[in-house]
Amino acid sequence: MRFGIAKPASQLKVLKGYSAVLFDLDGTLLDTLREIAAATNQALQGLGYPSHPVSDYRRFVGQGVRRLARRVLPRSHRSDQDIECFLDALAAENRRCSHALTEIYPGIAELLTALERLGIPKAIVSNKPQTLIVECVDRFLGRWSFRPILGQGGDLPPKPDPAGALLAARQLAVPPEAVLFVGDSDVDMQTALAAGMSPAGVSWGFRSVEELQANGARYLIERPEQILSLGLPESG
Repeated sequence: MRFGIAKPASQLKVLKGYSAVLFDLDGTLLDTLREIAAATNQALQGLGYPSHPVSDYRRFVGQGVRRLARRVLPRSHRSDQDIECFLDALAAENRRCSHALTEIYPGIAELLTALERLGIPKAIVSNKPQTLIVECVDRFLGRWSFRPILGQGGDLPPKPDPAGALLAARQLAVPPEAVLFVGDSDVDMQTALAAGMSPAGVSWGFRSVEELQANGARYLIERPEQILSLGLPESG
């Protein structure tokens, strides 16, 4: 499998091959780490549990809220009842969230604008709860079109199960092998491979480059505009 750091678009001819881009959200398009840490710590403290440093959330997040609960709760308080109680508290904190600590990553706005100019369809597949992901996209990414936007809720299993990615591809009417899947974690790389898509790992996210490489990243992206060089069809 090819692996390497993508060259800037100005140095690499845009190739034909990928017809759509699927994005992860947290750690890929939006820097939400402080927001996630603040809401989760508030929920923990409200239940009488200790909180965690923001840096610890880099390894806590990525596989859905239930896995987050098991990682942040004390080992002696991880029963099904404890987890459900925590999830209720976290949902309440998320409803009160002002998103004041969330930021769009540098270069993402320019990338999304370029993809729209090229006519490349975009979708988001995240392990964030559906209501929260829609709220975040509307607030920070509402200038651009993402169809579909898939988060957690209902019967859709969390990544790395490929069901969400494959559903997005079907709704975009694009075969999986023509999809570039962009994310920042082992879970994203595993999802892309399981779905038969090309995994591209971003270096600015929550997890390390080494983790991305170990989990099958075909490309490593250092700057958002480099995504434009990865097999996307030319405009016109």
